[in-house]
Order: sequence, then structure tokens, then C-alpha cells
Amino acid sequence: MINAIAIDDEPLALTVIKSLCDKSESIHLQKTFTQPSEALKHLRKFPVDLIFCDIQMPAMTGINLAKSLQKNTMVIFTTAFSEYAVVSYELNAVDYLLKPINQKRFTQAINKAQEYFDYIHQKDHSEEKNIFIRADFSLVKIPLSDILYIEGLADYLKIYIKDRKTIVARMSMKEMMEKLNSTDFIRVHRSFILPFGKIEAVRGTTIFIGDQEFPIGRTYAEAFFNRYSS
Repeated sequence: MINAIAIDDEPLALTVIKSLCDKSESIHLQKTFTQPSEALKHLRKFPVDLIFCDIQMPAMTGINLAKSLQKNTMVIFTTAFSEYAVVSYELNAVDYLLKPINQKRFTQAINKAQEYFDYIHQKDHSEEKNIFIRADFSLVKIPLSDILYIEGLADYLKIYIKDRKTIVARMSMKEMMEKLNSTDFIRVHRSFILPFGKIEAVRGTTIFIGDQEFPIGRTYAEAFFNRYSS
């Protein structure tokens, strides 16, 4: 069960959130607050797993409130203003709900929160079969077995996934490698990370996966061939 609170300067909005939470078996909404300062006082004594938070509030913005939270506290922003989506992305929000919030969209957000909650509370991630990437202004779950390859583009990555649209995420190749299981993936070029088990052939300094060809970078060649030939 995910313990949560909700913060919004409009009481009616809090009533809606409470009603939606009451219909979910995954969420226990402990309290609601119209004053961000009161919510922060409560959180110092009684930390929760998830916060539903409006963004435009007179006393303190939801953005500033989110910046003051503990690292693993999940946030779902609830707002009537779409222009804050980019900011929520930068703050690592689980999701971003535009008012008025319907039950279907709320359930999608809760499912994301539940998956991420289960992930961060696992003691051992060595056998983890999924990763969570922040893209499209929310948290996206990606099965490791479905990743075809990853391409680096300046400050962004393209994650090519089986039977799904390509995901674009703002993160470095180094950060991505830290997320991935190093036994399943290998970086072969400054611009490419490949699933090692999907490599079908190597000719010279070219790797073949299906009908795709990938170059082996000079910097990564020794480590790749030591592993490939072992």
C-alpha cells in the first residue's frame, strides 16, 4: 500500500483527488492540505511515499515544494496548466495530470507509481528485468529484454524498443549504462549501447543485429573483443 498526501489550495480539487484515491486499492490517502507549509510540517514528522501536488499555489509553488522533498518521495503533479510539463520532467515527477482528472488517467498514474514503488523498495536489483526512464513528462517502464539498441545524441538518448515507439530521454550514455545490467548490455561506440545477447555476427569492426549494423569505436574495441571472444 502506498501512503500519500495531497496538496492543493483549492478544496474542491482535493475532494476530487480523495474521491479518486478512494476508488484505488493501491493508495492510502492519509491527509489533504490547502497550505504547502502545513504539508511540509506534516512530512517532517510523518514521511509518505507519494504526494499529489498542485503547481500554482499562492504561498509556495508545487515546484519549490517538490525540490525540498526526500529523494525517494514520489510526486504526481496535478495542475490546470500544461506549460509546467517540462519543469515536472526536470524534477523527476512520476506523472503529470492535467485537470480535470478522469479516473482512467488517474489509474494510469497510480500504476506507474506502484511499479516504481515496487522497484525502489527491492533490496536486490541484480536480477531486475525492467528499468524506469523519465520521458514524455512521466516515468516509463521498459523491459530490458525488449530493448533493441540505444543511440546517444548529444544530451539525449533514443531507446529503440521491440513493438513500441522509440523513447527519447534526456540523459547521458554513462547514466544509461549505470541503469542497465552490465552483463546484458555493452557500450560499443560513443553513440551506441547494444544488448550483448542479441549480437548475431561481427565482421571487422562492424556488429550485426538483424538488419542493423553498428560500428565498434576505437575506444571500446579492446573491451568488446575480450568479452566477445571469451
